[in-house]
Amino acid sequence: MAHFYILESLESSTIGSEVVLDGSEGKHAATVSRVRPGETFTLGNGRGLVLEVEAESVSKDCVQLRVLQVENKERLHPEILLVQALAKTDRDERAIEAATELGVDTVIPWAASRSISKWEGPKIEKGIARWSAIVREASKQSIRPYIPQVHPPVTTAELVKMLPAADIVVLDPTGDVPLSSFNPTSHQIAIIVGPEGGITETELDTFRNAGATIVTMGNNILRTSTAGPAALAIMNAKLGRC
Repeated sequence: MAHFYILESLESSTIGSEVVLDGSEGKHAATVSRVRPGETFTLGNGRGLVLEVEAESVSKDCVQLRVLQVENKERLHPEILLVQALAKTDRDERAIEAATELGVDTVIPWAASRSISKWEGPKIEKGIARWSAIVREASKQSIRPYIPQVHPPVTTAELVKMLPAADIVVLDPTGDVPLSSFNPTSHQIAIIVGPEGGITETELDTFRNAGATIVTMGNNILRTSTAGPAALAIMNAKLGRC
């Protein structure tokens, strides 16, 4: 299995230079993955820099590396944002994990009217940290050069204000435009996914007034954990973001 580690402190590198992988990533490489001297793997900083490296020495929680190749990856275009309604159990977490593997650029937690889960007080910081950890690990698993940004939770009104230039796509069974027929015109696409109870008529009207397109993905009603990743897969294929 290919190994990919993320070292956020890494700013730049050159072929032949040395890099130290320490902290939790170094410990994981040394004690869990059991990296040995002479092995090669991939290292990134989560912001586009990707290195092919060779392990020179390994200690308990640190791996000394030599850089073999350096590559700066460009972001995919257009940018895709997933606006995921907060959901009960771990359905919202499963949604953002799969969306990360499929290449989403930004994740925005949405406090929808029918969201059962609530992020309030200390839960806000805890929720952001939890989602950030999920997208980071999903980025490692899928060997992604960019870790998606996780925003603080927003209300419907706040959401509309932060997407003035985006193509807003709302997934809803009442939509009369198939997602596969939607043609974006902006450099940024925001896919909005409602909670288990669905999006209210008031919320749909707010999105329509902001220029959103209400789209459908067929006759089957998808779970909130499935809808976003399914929509992202469709858009990736349509736009050549694969």
